[in-house]
Amino acid sequence: MTTSTATNGLNTDSSRKAHRFANGDSMPLIGLGTWKSDPGEVYAAVREAIRIGYRHIDCAALYGNEAEIGQALRDAMRDGDVTRKDLWITSKLWSNAHGRENVGPALKKTLTDLGLEYLDLYMVHWPIALKPSAVLPGSAADFVPLSEAPIHETWAAMEAAVNAGLVRHLGVSNFSAKKLKDLLPHCKIKPEVDQVELHPLLQQNELVAYCASQGIHVTAYSPLGSGDRPAFVKAPDAPVLLDNPVIRSIAQAHERTPAQVLIAWHLQRGISTIPKSVTPARLRENLAAVELELTPAELERVAKLDQGYRLIAGAFWAVAGTPWTLQTIWDEP
Repeated sequence: MTTSTATNGLNTDSSRKAHRFANGDSMPLIGLGTWKSDPGEVYAAVREAIRIGYRHIDCAALYGNEAEIGQALRDAMRDGDVTRKDLWITSKLWSNAHGRENVGPALKKTLTDLGLEYLDLYMVHWPIALKPSAVLPGSAADFVPLSEAPIHETWAAMEAAVNAGLVRHLGVSNFSAKKLKDLLPHCKIKPEVDQVELHPLLQQNELVAYCASQGIHVTAYSPLGSGDRPAFVKAPDAPVLLDNPVIRSIAQAHERTPAQVLIAWHLQRGISTIPKSVTPARLRENLAAVELELTPAELERVAKLDQGYRLIAGAFWAVAGTPWTLQTIWDEP
């Protein structure tokens, strides 16, 4: 694939592969992840990403950096690098803002921090509710039972945000097929995206197939293995995806990097992906993965790597005295 360049010097390859929604909106399949991008560095990362051609920026209230991202977005638009309509901005409702009465204020804060009038996509970050006073769970007292804050009540408030013009599309994150099946009968507006951990060690084929059957697009987070994920979600013996010998050998065959192989693998499955980086060279490298096409034999080699291995297992939710265990979070044996 040849690289096309706009007159302002921006690489436009990122927009060549996109998921088109029923209303005609398009979400580029390669986005910039901002989880773990610290204040003080995320501004420069977003400005550089937009400059070189990224148009999809994935955010969340929990990440604690939306105000700085918002400054980067405003400055990029002020300087003529991009217009609002060129961008696809996603954010997520954190677990301490579930419930009809809490969604609106949480969304308003996100919009204010990002300096936007609307989001392209707003997602329920986890299917687990916390009290407004809790950011992460410390004890059972921090949780709100689903009987008191059922997901469909939160979803109704999300739908109201669409009807008010504050959000264009709705989605969920970390939802199993079962949790989607439980939610769908209550929806006036169906979730259009499920963002989940997805990579060759956790290929989630059944969930991907179910989402496809329901017209739900899948976005992969931690597509490169999230080597810099926090210690509290990192097992000491966890595999390093970028060091996998199969991935490395495919990369060598194409004279590409392991990260590019992983991104290309997602793109060829029609899955959007949001690798995080704050390094200009890696931002370019990740975006250039759109040019890489794996052979059928290479795709078969990657398919054999599936272990059902979660790098972000969600064990921090499995607090004694609550119904949450790794089995009930993911609805897996």
